[in-house]
Amino acid sequence: MELRKRRGLMAALIVVNIGIPAIFLLIRLIMHAAAPKTYGPAGGYDVFSQLAGFVMYVFGFIVAATLGCTAGSVDLTEGMFRHLVITGRSRLALYFARIPAGLAIIVPMVAVGFTIVCAVCVFAAPTKLYYPGVNVPAGQSLAGFESWAAQHPKVAICGLPYRVNPNGNGNGSGKKTTINVPCFIDQRGNIVVPPGTSGFKNISSATQKSFAIAIAKEDYSAYSKLFLYPSNKLMIQTGLWLELEAAIGFIVGLGLASLMGQRTVPVVLMIVLEIVLTPIFSRNVINHLLNVQRGLVGLATAHLEPGGLPSAFGAGNGPAGAPQLVPESTTVAVCVVIGWVVVWTALGAWRMSKRDA
Repeated sequence: MELRKRRGLMAALIVVNIGIPAIFLLIRLIMHAAAPKTYGPAGGYDVFSQLAGFVMYVFGFIVAATLGCTAGSVDLTEGMFRHLVITGRSRLALYFARIPAGLAIIVPMVAVGFTIVCAVCVFAAPTKLYYPGVNVPAGQSLAGFESWAAQHPKVAICGLPYRVNPNGNGNGSGKKTTINVPCFIDQRGNIVVPPGTSGFKNISSATQKSFAIAIAKEDYSAYSKLFLYPSNKLMIQTGLWLELEAAIGFIVGLGLASLMGQRTVPVVLMIVLEIVLTPIFSRNVINHLLNVQRGLVGLATAHLEPGGLPSAFGAGNGPAGAPQLVPESTTVAVCVVIGWVVVWTALGAWRMSKRDA
């Protein structure tokens, strides 16, 4: 009841966990309804992964930590701690009562916001897969993707990305052939060849198909990771992951605020941990501090992230992209999460049991 009566805090929780995703999706729905050819569908897999993997993950932790810091310090700052102690209730009981109380507030809010995201991303998902900007069939196997490219060689050559010119064998002579056609796909899906160029006039159909198949082989790894909308399994796993992140933020914030006896500094420290320190130490290996880096709860939860989401904190999956996450096994990640929850709960409870009334 003490937490619910703080209207400013409740408003902030509602705005971050429910308001921001809902308003963002509402704007996308309105824009798509007003100009469907200019603005894409409001939902889909990409929108889901960006909202869940970045917005709700990072800001959900921060507002949950703010709630925990408030729960751990409000009695002290408002002079109510003495009145609670003289009731004869155990101080440990007073501390542990805050955990289910806070979780009863933050868990439903995260669930409501995430449900809105899931509903819009599924029911307002695109009906066609664009990769990237090219209308291609979704869920094709490698053979199916190659078959589609062979049936639409000009679209594949002009629209699909490739780093180097794939080599084909389209002239039947055993010699390698390459194609260099300056063309692209416009917003309406038309093939555009710049004036003054010959385009595909001097290129045989067999060579075009061979080149298109080579492009499809190169692009299949990236194409196979694209979906029209998130699967039920991914949505369930992501929801549980976001709830875990919010619960960790609340419990750590509760213990830190109880230990320090105030709210402002712990909130600032929690924001710095999530926004500044965790992204830096999660992506850059420091040899002499590697075990310390693995002890960060943010890195641990990032390693527990469902596989269908983009890597947390902008980490990449290869040497050409962003830095990879500091390596850590799932077992170690689980132990780190449990350790943070237990240690900060113990510190907060110890400090409350020893504090002067």
